[in-house]
Amino acid sequence: MKLTIVGCAGSYPGPDSAASCYLVEAEQDGRVWRLVLDMGNGSLGQLHRYIDPRGIDAVALSHLHPDHCIDLVSLVVLAKYHPQGPYDRVKVIAPRGGEEYLAAAGGPGGEPPLDALTFGVWEDEPEQQLGPFSIRVAPVKHPVPAFAMRIQAGDSVLVYSGDTGPTEALDELAADADVFLCEASFVESAVNPPDLHLTGKEAGECALKADVGRLLITHIPDWTDADEVESDLRAVYDRAYVMVKPGDSFEF
Repeated sequence: MKLTIVGCAGSYPGPDSAASCYLVEAEQDGRVWRLVLDMGNGSLGQLHRYIDPRGIDAVALSHLHPDHCIDLVSLVVLAKYHPQGPYDRVKVIAPRGGEEYLAAAGGPGGEPPLDALTFGVWEDEPEQQLGPFSIRVAPVKHPVPAFAMRIQAGDSVLVYSGDTGPTEALDELAADADVFLCEASFVESAVNPPDLHLTGKEAGECALKADVGRLLITHIPDWTDADEVESDLRAVYDRAYVMVKPGDSFEF
């Protein structure tokens, strides 16, 4: 499996990164399958740096906040009006209400050309098989329905936290993952609202409980001091980790 960081800014696009978007690739039956985890503000443009977006096989959305999903509206425009013509529908798996949310975001009347997409619902099918990818989700703690994902291809396992406050559900889902892509939006020195995001310390504690192979820290907003997030992490975590940036790639 190969993971590429397309966008990793938390809460909104920053000056150096689009919002959340991660490209996961694996081979099966003689071709490369491409799964995109989240598609936040600004990410579709950056995705062109790595692949032709018309080659996406599926998009898995952790939750329906704009910094994780809104560029799907632009993907619909690309899919339907590209001068080389339309192509196969892209499968989108999202929390319940995702199709309606994106329809409303597409413009007045709530009827953008969503025939470019086909939707699945995590609450109905928390386990999905997409080409080489086996995906299992668990609900996590956030103000809207939100899901962490465990993605396996062959013997390789990636876990993506999405957005969440501390929860045992994430500790359990991440158990023994080769790579743990985990948000850390808060710092320990602040008074943080509950059930919203993790600090670097909390991300490290979760990674230790889960005994993951490598921890990747993401989703740091531009208004947050990334050095302080890393300092909070290092206070509890002495294993391999990376503070990710756009363009980073990891093969495992």
